[in-house]
Amino acid sequence: MARARTIFYTPTVSGPLNEFRKEVKLLSSRASICIEEANQAAKKGHCDRDAAGIELLIVDEAERLSTSALEYARDLFDRTNIGLILVGMPGIEKRMARYPQLFSRVGFAHHYRPLLNDELSFVLTRHWRRLGLTLDQADFTDSQAIAAIARITAGNFRLLHRLFVQIDRILRINDLKVITEDVVEAARSTLVIGVT
Repeated sequence: MARARTIFYTPTVSGPLNEFRKEVKLLSSRASICIEEANQAAKKGHCDRDAAGIELLIVDEAERLSTSALEYARDLFDRTNIGLILVGMPGIEKRMARYPQLFSRVGFAHHYRPLLNDELSFVLTRHWRRLGLTLDQADFTDSQAIAAIARITAGNFRLLHRLFVQIDRILRINDLKVITEDVVEAARSTLVIGVT
């Protein structure tokens, strides 16, 4: 935490300003405590580390924020040295353009393209490892699971992450040690996936 100095927040659907303000303040306080503890430990070890607090706020699914919550995020950006990253669905930049006070501070908007085969393979290998498994693309079971994941996510990084949260859950509930096509399909059935 002391190295990252970043907080990550996902708002509830149509979350009100009070909720956003309260939760960001709580996350900031928790992170600041962790940073302070790390700084105290560093001082004991005679390591110089600056005492700065949070440097970055990442808001995922930012399209859920109300207008007043967006205004609060802009004000937080203006009044502090905290950087702000808003992650959202395609079209969020059009919504931001309607708020000139906020949009004038947007450095850039980046549209994430679907993962290519090599990128997908790299990301899947990491997800398999995170679950304590080894991905073997030559293995028939693994290759079927990969094909199902590629078909379901179409290379969408956010959907891939959401799918793996459910895959992990299904593996733990059923005490499984292999990701199969059936596990992937069961994980997919728990997600709400829109038309792309």
